[in-house]
Amino acid sequence: MTPPPGWYRDPSAPHRERWWDGTAWTGHRRAPEGFGPPLPSPPQPPAGPPATGGGPGRRPGGGGRRAKAAALTAAATALVAAIATGVVLLGEDDDTGATARTPPTSAAPAPRTASPTPSASSTDDPTVVEDQLNGITFPLPAGWVRPQHVPGDDVVMTTDGTYDCPGDGGVCRHGLVVSRTVTATAETSPRTLAEQDIEDAADDAYDRDELGGKPFGGIESHEVVASGAVAVAGRAGYYVRWRVTTAEGPGGYVQSMAFPSTVGTESPILVRYVFDAGEDGPPLADMDRITKGIRPVGDAGTGGGVGSGIGPSA
Repeated sequence: MTPPPGWYRDPSAPHRERWWDGTAWTGHRRAPEGFGPPLPSPPQPPAGPPATGGGPGRRPGGGGRRAKAAALTAAATALVAAIATGVVLLGEDDDTGATARTPPTSAAPAPRTASPTPSASSTDDPTVVEDQLNGITFPLPAGWVRPQHVPGDDVVMTTDGTYDCPGDGGVCRHGLVVSRTVTATAETSPRTLAEQDIEDAADDAYDRDELGGKPFGGIESHEVVASGAVAVAGRAGYYVRWRVTTAEGPGGYVQSMAFPSTVGTESPILVRYVFDAGEDGPPLADMDRITKGIRPVGDAGTGGGVGSGIGPSA
């Protein structure tokens, strides 16, 4: 069986841990924090003489007709011996008047298989979304759902439902939230990271998609509507928010927010918010609600808040 996602001992660097996404190793690594067990190797078939006469569909480890005949002969011999022994025992009991007893048998213990334990488990709370890789949880406001059929593993929630993009076509969503670990740079300043990311966040959301199309006809202009320090999950972070005007459609709001992680090597976490403008878009107050409700995994009491520094939310 494929081990569940989690932190495990890195097979290429045993002194570090590496994130297993459930199907393959990712590029995320961290300093050891109580090593998880290494991933078990797939079982190998027992060595034996090469099979003859078998085709590609032959089952691994299967024996030939001679092996099956030998096994049946051995089983028949054992059965005859057991019957003979039972007759002798019954005959002795009849002669002595003792009660017949069946010799006790000890069953072989079932083999134990080690299953790796991930560093964090998914929450069952329907109002919370857990980011296992970064060790944080997000509140799920009304009108938001867990991501389904969304490209990218770093999307943690989207607004419910889709609509036809006003530009080059395709399917769009009125809002989404992305959470990712900063690994492409050695920069750790939340302010610098947020200010460097906001333009890319806007381009990814409203300029060009991964295929080079323009679902909103491209970005025509933007303005900074808010920025400043913010407390996230008990850590000091920073955010920048843009209002984006697009060639087609109402445009939207994009926010980049960076703060230190509470797990592993404390690599920075970058959270992006993408909200369509207009009456169909989610309320901007949801940005503040989500930010204030971010928590470290297992610590419901350590939150944050944007205070008055985030500026108007509507």
